[in-house]
Amino acid sequence: MHFILKCVSLFNEKIKKGVAGRSVTFSLLESKLNSTDKTLWFHCASLGEYEQGLPVFKALRNHYQSHKIVLTFFSPSGYDIRKNSPIADVVTYLPADTKRNARRFLNTVNPELIVFVKYDIWPNFLNEVKRRNLRAILISASFRKNQPYFKFYGSELRKALFSFEHIFTQNKSSIKLLQSINYNHVTLSGDTRFDRVSDQLLQNNSLDFIESFKDNKLCVVAGSTWPEDENLFINYINSESSKDIKFIIAPHNIKTNQIANLKEKLKTETVLFSEKEAKDLSKTQVFIADTIGLLSKIYSYADIAYVGGAYGNTGLHNTLEPAVFGVPIIIGKNHSKFPEANTMIENYGMFDVSNQQEFDTILNDLILNQEKRMESGSKNSEYIKQNKGAVSVIMKYLKIS
Repeated sequence: MHFILKCVSLFNEKIKKGVAGRSVTFSLLESKLNSTDKTLWFHCASLGEYEQGLPVFKALRNHYQSHKIVLTFFSPSGYDIRKNSPIADVVTYLPADTKRNARRFLNTVNPELIVFVKYDIWPNFLNEVKRRNLRAILISASFRKNQPYFKFYGSELRKALFSFEHIFTQNKSSIKLLQSINYNHVTLSGDTRFDRVSDQLLQNNSLDFIESFKDNKLCVVAGSTWPEDENLFINYINSESSKDIKFIIAPHNIKTNQIANLKEKLKTETVLFSEKEAKDLSKTQVFIADTIGLLSKIYSYADIAYVGGAYGNTGLHNTLEPAVFGVPIIIGKNHSKFPEANTMIENYGMFDVSNQQEFDTILNDLILNQEKRMESGSKNSEYIKQNKGAVSVIMKYLKIS
């Protein structure tokens, strides 16, 4: 696997970053830890899993204040954004999944407790965890019957699952799948992301420049958009329908050329985050957030939200972030693998679209019908309230109050 990644890295910048990062993992760990340290180890595939696990990480950080925490990522998109996370003492890439690396990593870290989030199951590491009888749990797990764990050819991955002393699942169907392979140390906890986004309500979400931009007008926030999502907004904003409405677009990719291309296509007063100081924000109609880390707060200013990723095939981004603020949400049609989206659609708090006409119709309806807008948003916030609590279930198991 490591050899393959090194070869592919010659042609892929993201993979190249990961390979370079893994080359210094052990030297970093050995410089930050010593044999007398008590440690915890948290592992996430990428940024989404980090955000999902964060409320559990915070609770454990608070309880184990004298321990050092090692946080590992597989993907550069997680590592690059959270490499300075205050939740951990050491943030690094997970080394390639070999028996030798697993032994060296666990010799160096020697964790008292290991927490994996959702998936990213690495057999050599987990088998070594089992061999050493270390405590490991998997949280916010979600399984599907077409995954290798439940196929005749998935014996190595099945064995790795049994390295966890307990698995906390998001849904009942995952429990049934685990029981079908005779894994029974499992609890339905729900998804820790509900706790994560609920925490956002306790934060100071005010942004002076967004308040100036919104200027008490109705505001549509499009978060984590891809070009296919943005085309919907370009066509809508450039039509007469958008008059007197404010739009905030927070693209998933903030490369300079793509941001410039988006701005060029919008035939109205548009301002970028990076140039906001030189503009009268109240007189602009579109604000493009060419930065990262602000979207959760920006959603608090939305009257209507759009979440990207499902209009194309890149994968739907986090719809719970705007839902917690009680706003109706629009997404694309490709959401079958996202149960929270399906539920919010059934609750009439979310609406999916497959073409420009459907997008225009639904957006116009939500803009013009205040009662529907408020009712749909209320259903989303209620959905969040009803489903939080996973962290307390996990902490109770760990006997941490």
